[in-house]
Amino acid sequence: MALTLVIGNKNYSSWSMRPWMALKATGIAFDEVQIPLYTGPADKQRILDFTRSGKVPALVDGDITVWDSLAIIEYVAERFPDARLWPHDVAGRAHARSVSAEMHSGFMALRNECGMNIHRPIHPKPLSDEAMSNIVRVQQIWTECRAAYGGQGPYLFGAFSGADAMFAPVIHRFRTYAIEVTSPVRGYMDTMLANAAFQEWTKAALAETLVIEKFEID
Repeated sequence: MALTLVIGNKNYSSWSMRPWMALKATGIAFDEVQIPLYTGPADKQRILDFTRSGKVPALVDGDITVWDSLAIIEYVAERFPDARLWPHDVAGRAHARSVSAEMHSGFMALRNECGMNIHRPIHPKPLSDEAMSNIVRVQQIWTECRAAYGGQGPYLFGAFSGADAMFAPVIHRFRTYAIEVTSPVRGYMDTMLANAAFQEWTKAALAETLVIEKFEID
C-alpha cells in the first residue's frame, strides 16, 4: 500500500514542503492529497478526516497516521532505511537531528517576518534585530555543516538528508526576501534551487492561483 501525504497550498505551506521534499528527493513513492488552507469548513473537515490535529502535513501509511513535519521525516527514515534520510554515522545523525530540531522549534522572528510566499516578487524588507539574528544563525548552521561534510557531497551532510528537507522553505524565504548571504551559503542555496524535487514543488506553487491574504506579508 502506497503512502499518502496530505499537504496544504504549495505556495504557502512551509510545513508541508518539508516531508514532501524528504519523500520526493529520496525517491520514496507516495500519493499526494492537497487540501487548500483557510478556505472554509468543508476543506477543514477534509483535513480532520485524515488527522484529528486538524493540520497539515499528515502521512497515512495503512492504519498508521503520522502528523507534524519532523515526526513524518523520522517515521519515513525508519520505514525506509535505504533512503538514508539521516547520516550513516552516529555523530552525523546527532548533528543532523539537532539542527533539524532547532529549525523545527525556533527562528520564530524569521518565520513571522518572512513568511513563505513563493509568488512574492523578490525584494528586501526591513527586519527586526531578532529576525536578523535568526538569519545569522541559519547561515552559521549551514556553513558549519558544509565545512564538516562538504567533502561527502553538496548538501548539508553530503548526501540529501532530512536536514535539507527541514531547511528547504528557508531557501525560498532567503530568495524572495533578497537576504544577503555569504558565499558558502549561496553555494548551498544554489544546490537546493537546482534540486529536481525542489524545482517541482516550486513550479507547482507558482501555478497556484489561490491567494490567502493573511500570508501576503510585504
